[in-house]
Amino acid sequence: MAMVDIRDSVSGLTLEERFGLLLVAGILIMVLDLIRRLVVGDLAFTSFMTFLWRGLVDGLVIGLAAVGLSMTYSILRFANFSHGDLVTTGAFTGWTAAWVVGGIGAASFGSRILLNADRGTSAREINLHVYAEPLAIVAGLVVAAIGTIIVALVIDRLVYRRMRNAGGIPLLIASVGVALALRYVIVFFYGERTRGPVRSTPTLSAENHAWLIWTDSVAVHQLILVISAIALMIGLHLLLQRTKLGKAMRAMADNRDLALITGIPTERVILATWVIGAGLTGVAGYLIVLEQETLGFNTGWFLLLLIFAAVILGGIGSIYGAIAGGLIIGMADNMMLVWISGDLTRVAAFLLMILILIYRPQGLFGGVETA
Repeated sequence: MAMVDIRDSVSGLTLEERFGLLLVAGILIMVLDLIRRLVVGDLAFTSFMTFLWRGLVDGLVIGLAAVGLSMTYSILRFANFSHGDLVTTGAFTGWTAAWVVGGIGAASFGSRILLNADRGTSAREINLHVYAEPLAIVAGLVVAAIGTIIVALVIDRLVYRRMRNAGGIPLLIASVGVALALRYVIVFFYGERTRGPVRSTPTLSAENHAWLIWTDSVAVHQLILVISAIALMIGLHLLLQRTKLGKAMRAMADNRDLALITGIPTERVILATWVIGAGLTGVAGYLIVLEQETLGFNTGWFLLLLIFAAVILGGIGSIYGAIAGGLIIGMADNMMLVWISGDLTRVAAFLLMILILIYRPQGLFGGVETA
């Protein structure tokens, strides 16, 4: 009788719901297999914690970039496909500043300003890492935010402001054109070559730092990334919840027409949205390079799908949803290394997004259009 009831229940499900059940079953099997591997010793606990740590690192960066995209959508109501290239813009402007400051006396200005486009030096010769050049690293972080903000405001002034009332689709198409233009402006100045603008730093080992009881070692640059990302997210939360600007932004995200009627200066709110969103995006691009130690003109473009996945998974328009979505994507991407290797791990992240959207189409923070 029970089997008949189960068969009737399954037959009543839609195709999407059946697919979702298969994904849920697959996740449960993987969790059980993960526990088995830890118990029998096939997977070392320190390796497991390393995967979790790297998932946190990647998730925070993706979440930071996703916040900017989510803010743009919640206020302007369009999917900004140039967002990935704003990530790249932040990376190039920030690391250019770091090279200019950190390479004084070690390389010519021409080589530094174009990030070694002439191959006249290297990050090793400049000795560019946080221990040797902390001022250069901090200066690069600040310039990454400022440079991306300036570029975003110029784009808004020249393109998006003129199309403010055109609707989401024309703006989306325009953003694709902006993405291509921005990418090849970067190529024009810096070239197509992938480079390593930052030198690896020593790691903090469990032997010398007793508080690292959960893993063998942690890269210093990863630790800086985590601290910086968490600090920025806390600052954003306080701004949205405790300031008049934050309240105005939330009101406009809920109902733009009503916000305009009640006297909220919508253009100022849009300006603030670009400033905050682009600043966080530029910082995310800079921090990505700090962790990955490589930079190319496609750096942000390759991350764009993951950023969109984080925004959609968390709930389009939700700031906190973007952060949560980024963390989930980062964790799923890295934990799949237990079973598979390489870029195939990203399949898991997108399958997880599909699973959540099947059962909760509005995302984790369902239907939330404000922070």
